[in-house]
Amino acid sequence: MIKEDLEKPDLLFLGTEFGLWVSIDGGKQWAQFKGNHFPAVAVRDLAVHPREHDLVLATHGRGIWIVDDIVPLRNLTSDVTSKEVAFITARPVQQRIEGNGGWANGDAVFVGDNPPDAAVITYYQRERHLFGKLKIEILDSNGRALDEIPASKRPGLNRVTWSMREKPPRVPPAAQVAFSGTRGPRLVPGDYTVRLTKAGKTYDTKFTVGLDRRAKFTVEDKKAQYDAALKVRDLFNDESALMDRIIVLRRDVAKSGGAIAENDPLKKALKGFDDKVDNVRKKIVATKEGGAITGEERLREHTDQLYGAILSYEGKPGDYQIAYIATLRRELDDVKKEFESVLAKDLLGVNTSLKSKGQPEISQPPEKVAISEIPTAPRAVSAPVELD
Repeated sequence: MIKEDLEKPDLLFLGTEFGLWVSIDGGKQWAQFKGNHFPAVAVRDLAVHPREHDLVLATHGRGIWIVDDIVPLRNLTSDVTSKEVAFITARPVQQRIEGNGGWANGDAVFVGDNPPDAAVITYYQRERHLFGKLKIEILDSNGRALDEIPASKRPGLNRVTWSMREKPPRVPPAAQVAFSGTRGPRLVPGDYTVRLTKAGKTYDTKFTVGLDRRAKFTVEDKKAQYDAALKVRDLFNDESALMDRIIVLRRDVAKSGGAIAENDPLKKALKGFDDKVDNVRKKIVATKEGGAITGEERLREHTDQLYGAILSYEGKPGDYQIAYIATLRRELDDVKKEFESVLAKDLLGVNTSLKSKGQPEISQPPEKVAISEIPTAPRAVSAPVELD
């Protein structure tokens, strides 16, 4: 069974009893297709999808296989294969509308994988990369590095994927999981650059990310959603920064308390100070195991709910969601003021007492705590500090 490509007559696909073979020069030379571990199985029928540019294979005994996007094969010319490294043009990148839902099936049900929810980048290497790091970066239209993705070192055609997402937020540690905070917002459709660095040389190409063709919203709507998601992500990050200060401060309080005798009144004073700091923590994060069923939802949990709601629809967010961002920001500012008040009023008295006992004072935590300073077991630190 032989099939000619719909757009490039010299691109031929041959289905045999022992797999699929491909020719890019009208049949003069053939190469066996082994992508995604395609087996040496009988290929009985072939079809090229006119819209998606996919190659569909009907096999004997191994089901239907789909080779996603054969556009790079159309663009694989002798000029390209003569180069050390070259990017290959593929089909336009779409930010597919994310699907949710589904149901559980038995273990005997087989469903093939969908195309990756990512931008697929195709490049060619004449020889296998052996020495040094092979790096692929994604840059925005202003040259800002957005991401670095793993690169394949093997010769020939290579495909890598980019999630088209910003980095996820830093979520403060708590008793409950913040599910929405595990991913970053998807970037706005537009022009991007992919840069490959190999043996000190760089190779760049540009590509455009577009909306899903089924989308009912515009790029401007998507930009509004992206901006709103970044504001909520910043909320998460600022909550984490405040929690870092609280965790480090309570660690230092516990350390000071360990050097004080049990019957010393200063021990009780340190415990009272720690309780005040912990009360601030409890306004930021939930402290009970069990999730929302406990009824305990704090600033972090409300932020996670809002973040998930905004990410769930990539069109323009509602006015009430924008207003809620401002509300949560004001709540966080109030908690920050309370923490600063505790530092200004209560820490001074504690340090005066420590100094009178010849003990080192407790330092105010900096505005930005170094990651190396944060205890590796935040839950243990976030529990009440035993000082009595």
